[in-house]
Amino acid sequence: KMSIEEKVGQMFIVRCPKQDAAKKAAQYHIGGYILFSKDFKNSSIGQTKNRIYNYQKTVEIPLLIGVDEEGGNVNRISLHKQFRGEPFLSPQDLYKNGEFDLIVSDTIEKAVFLKSLGINLNLAPVCDVSTVATDYIYPRSFGKDAVLTSQYVENVVRTMKDQHIGSVLKHFPGYGNNLDTHTGIAYDNRDYETFLQSDFLPFISGINAGAGAVLVSHNIVRSMDESFPASLSPKVNRILRDNLGFDGVIMTDDLYMDAIRNYTGDSEAAVLAVLAGNDLICCTNFEEQIPAVINAVKEGIISEERLNESVLRILKWKLELGIIY
Repeated sequence: KMSIEEKVGQMFIVRCPKQDAAKKAAQYHIGGYILFSKDFKNSSIGQTKNRIYNYQKTVEIPLLIGVDEEGGNVNRISLHKQFRGEPFLSPQDLYKNGEFDLIVSDTIEKAVFLKSLGINLNLAPVCDVSTVATDYIYPRSFGKDAVLTSQYVENVVRTMKDQHIGSVLKHFPGYGNNLDTHTGIAYDNRDYETFLQSDFLPFISGINAGAGAVLVSHNIVRSMDESFPASLSPKVNRILRDNLGFDGVIMTDDLYMDAIRNYTGDSEAAVLAVLAGNDLICCTNFEEQIPAVINAVKEGIISEERLNESVLRILKWKLELGIIY
């Protein structure tokens, strides 16, 4: 019974706009909002709860409300004293101080904390295998080999699932020692065997533990697809579906990052992402991207069947999380 506009809107999880967020969520039928540090900086707990409640009140299909509260280098809310006395610790520090027991208890505390604010999705855990301190991704990673990183991911995902909060495995197919894609295109020259023996393992562990979503990076991984960033690559999408057996929601990293903006025109990015097989398009400039996807459907570039596949996965995930019932 959903219109094309409603289906396309559900496929977008976007940076929460500064102005008229509730109104725009309803206008564009948006699937979810991602909140960043500035959205909490000058707010109290009560104001934050109220704002999120107002977003949910205006939409017909409740929103995913997500944050990146990874712990350590990437915290959006616990940085601010009015929310928590200390920022959440990094996975590496937690493991050092109390191994997996502390990681589980921290994950429970974080889930309860986020849900108390009306947040139903944490864009975590980081599944990237990194053991070299100079790597860009290292401070955000577990900092151990693939086997221990897989155990870490399994513990976090199982605990988040028990707490009924959405988890996102990132950054598929594995960041390795690549450069920061916020500021440009990163080329990954590692052979496919490296991914099979190492990088894929934590993702497989998270998938088996019941993670609802996998986030795909903007790296151009030459052993998988020389032409497209992973987030826009049908080949990478098929590896995740067919080789790793993932049937949940595939999400892009933010299409507004320079790695994508330098690669393709602004309004083309989301169309390419949908054609590649992604379910949930993460972007900042959604007021350009959503109409571009709607037009691509009306022009026959994207089939309605392609939309249906993704929207069913998204709605199923929302049902599993108790966001819709």
